[in-house]
Amino acid sequence: MSLRHAILGLLSIQPMSGYELKKVVDESVGHFWSADQSQIYRTLAALVEDGLATRRTVVQEERPNLHLHSPTDLGLAELDSWLTSPLPSQPAREPFLARLFFADRMPPERIRELLDTRRSEVSAHLATLKAVTVPEETTGIGPALRLATLDFGVAQAEAEIAWLDATRRRLDEVAP
Repeated sequence: MSLRHAILGLLSIQPMSGYELKKVVDESVGHFWSADQSQIYRTLAALVEDGLATRRTVVQEERPNLHLHSPTDLGLAELDSWLTSPLPSQPAREPFLARLFFADRMPPERIRELLDTRRSEVSAHLATLKAVTVPEETTGIGPALRLATLDFGVAQAEAEIAWLDATRRRLDEVAP
């Protein structure tokens, strides 16, 4: 997935400013796709330049002007094309697993600390996911699919915690 397609997808739900997009990314797809504010603004500018989105300025009296972006028909066609295209296989890069793979160079207590630290990080991430507020309107295909991505994030974090616990037990068996 590219940020371009993520933004087109979010804009297909409703027009948004760059600021609103950043907030929505963080609160909805942030557990599987992230972007910083400057990436979002650069991508929005490119989408407008490529004719895939429009930008409308809303003049506000006591606040800065609001620049709302919406996908064009060409942008929606691009999104639809991406939705139906095959996804290329992405090579997995898991820095924690690489560290664990070579951790036998450390004493067992340091390895336990490594596992405990990771468990704390994943637990915090899980708590964040479980704290996501779900809109009251949860009927329909769109909300059901968006909830499914949240469920995936929760299940993935819970599975990693279970794996970390099992790895810790395995370590305790071989290095009491």
